Amino acid sequence: MSAEAAGPDCASGQGEPIRVILASASPRRREFMERLGVPFEVRVADIDEGNGTDESPAELVARLSRQKAQAVAVQFPEAIVVGADTIVALDGALLGKPADPVDAADMLRRLRDRPHQVYSGVSVCSPRRDEPLTAVVESTVWMRPYDEAEIAAYVASGDALDKAGAYGIQHADFHPAARLRGCYASVMGMPLCRLASLLAQVDVVPLADVEAVCGLLIGMPCCGGDDRRESTPSSGEYSFCGRVLLLRECTLSMGVYSLHGSVLSPPR
Repeated sequence: MSAEAAGPDCASGQGEPIRVILASASPRRREFMERLGVPFEVRVADIDEGNGTDESPAELVARLSRQKAQAVAVQFPEAIVVGADTIVALDGALLGKPADPVDAADMLRRLRDRPHQVYSGVSVCSPRRDEPLTAVVESTVWMRPYDEAEIAAYVASGDALDKAGAYGIQHADFHPAARLRGCYASVMGMPLCRLASLLAQVDVVPLADVEAVCGLLIGMPCCGGDDRRESTPSSGEYSFCGRVLLLRECTLSMGVYSLHGSVLSPPR
């Protein structure tokens, strides 16, 4: 829950109160934090998000996530501060948030019917550590061949304008992705398993089961931090290979399964 609902403190592994701050105004990142069961508050970091000349996409999101966390940590040195950043890369070009609807539509045309990479960095500042802890996740997304009418409708919805690459992979009506290798939550803007791992290193223990929470938020089983996992999202149906899957109190054995809406069932 956020600070507005439950106050700024949470329990550490030693039972000590710890103040946790999310250095982001993103509603998606806020929802991820709320579902972890870690009480927190939001303080938006004011930094220059321009990229350096020689930075790779991974280096860029690592630096920006650190700078966001550090900018807020300077103001609240007693707190644990979480910063995050996400960027889309297509053929070496970086696609951040679109400047306007025209820019958004252009990005979606460039991404259409081909793969691209999504990089998310997450950093945690702690008064107990001299340097931030940082993790970066790279995912590959293959977009489906959506048409001009779909682009126009999606851009008109307004959803594209606050997202790197001008799309939300989770959008129910547009559902832009045909295939994904990596972390679905990371493509949404917050690699939840990596965040939980970093928080544990500074004695902040989520009250919720991280993989279960992630699965409920993204509508499919969590990758569990395995960035090589592949899934094939389409309109309301997903397929998975691998370990035992647990979602919405349904446990399935190892193999291939399909997700129809919110219920997991064996493939037909």
